[in-house]
Amino acid sequence: MGRWCTARRRAGTRRARPSVTARPALTGPVALGAAVLVLATSAALPGATARAADGLDSAGASTGYDFAGDAVRIAGARATAGAEPLEAGATYRSTLPRSGVLYYRLELDDASDAYVSVTAVPGADGELTAVDGIRVSMQDADGGSCSVQSATFGAARSPRPVTAWGLREIDSGANRCQDPGTYYVGVERTRPQDSPPDDWDLELTAATEPRPRQTDATEAPRTWDSASPEPLPGEPEHRPGGNGFAHATPVGQGVWRDDIRPGETLYYKVPVDWGRQVYATAELAGSADASGYATGALRLALHNPVRGEVDDAAKGYTGRPTTVGLAPLPPVAYPNRYATAGQVGALRFAGEYYVVIHLAAQVADDFGQGPFGVTLRLRLGGAARTGPDYAGESRPKGLFEISAQDRAAATPASADLAMKAVAVGGIGTGSLLLLGLAVWTATARRRA
Repeated sequence: MGRWCTARRRAGTRRARPSVTARPALTGPVALGAAVLVLATSAALPGATARAADGLDSAGASTGYDFAGDAVRIAGARATAGAEPLEAGATYRSTLPRSGVLYYRLELDDASDAYVSVTAVPGADGELTAVDGIRVSMQDADGGSCSVQSATFGAARSPRPVTAWGLREIDSGANRCQDPGTYYVGVERTRPQDSPPDDWDLELTAATEPRPRQTDATEAPRTWDSASPEPLPGEPEHRPGGNGFAHATPVGQGVWRDDIRPGETLYYKVPVDWGRQVYATAELAGSADASGYATGALRLALHNPVRGEVDDAAKGYTGRPTTVGLAPLPPVAYPNRYATAGQVGALRFAGEYYVVIHLAAQVADDFGQGPFGVTLRLRLGGAARTGPDYAGESRPKGLFEISAQDRAAATPASADLAMKAVAVGGIGTGSLLLLGLAVWTATARRRA
């Protein structure tokens, strides 16, 4: 359990439409099909529409981060005695003051690993230090420590969402945190004396992972293909990034492009199966004014399905084209959890991984407000394998699985729209789309 106790630093005018004549209005089933198509299309573009209410902080100001629309408001307690409960599978919103520890409560069994992620969103105007950030701890009812992890803003000192996670693992060789019962999650700032005075908004998620029915592996793999492949070639396809974990844009292997402004953070999610490796690089376009320097300006990070950070990399910016890439990572495998290295241990399950790109706010000082073009090159190595035979369901259900919908959502934009609608909008919207299209097609054929 001690391997989790080391803190890691890595946080216009619309043109008028031309008139169209001699075109009949859509009626009856045809109108229904068209309406369904529009509905499903809007549901299939997760990065295209922002929820204004989700991106407001406790004072009503914009945070630049889109919180989950279904997040439950919850208040952290100053002591464990008054801690409110977190339910596995749910998402919550809270606020973190400058000083003190806030506590939340979990009820756990003795057969599941449990994970709580906490994303803190500071205000855009506060002055931050490199070691400022959040610390997340988990403890049992007797105060025994299960895990401690920190996430800081790093050398760029740029206000951005920072995420740390706490966990309770079932381990036959451990002495603490193995019993069923009440557990507590503590959240605090890492450097309160130097932190901005305003409250930070929090987004919390809780999840549980059942144990396998049988497993023979009790050690992490010691070797893997650690060679860095050539960055994926090809022309980038425009794919706007989301503004939060809950609104991350689905992508797969490919080359993706978007625009980013100083201080902005883009979120993408990619389905990663058991046995697959993730290789990612981010390229920032040059500036017309190539004079000046911004420390740690371009940051690229990978987070696992429970939002725990796997690894990150950052690079300074001089106004010239800049590329930053993640170090080669091992394939996703259940035994990775037994590793002493945090990067390997975080690659412990399959599911939707998150690729996060941040451009430091300080870039604007020397190079203006942009926007700047950013290209994400994403490659999946290895071969998909069969995962563990879990003895139960995860909460939320399917968190550590790759479904056909996940794969369809990550296909290029030129892929079939109906498949994308099914993937992003869910079975209900997708089924409605297919039904509407079928009715539309049948009606058109009869009239022909």
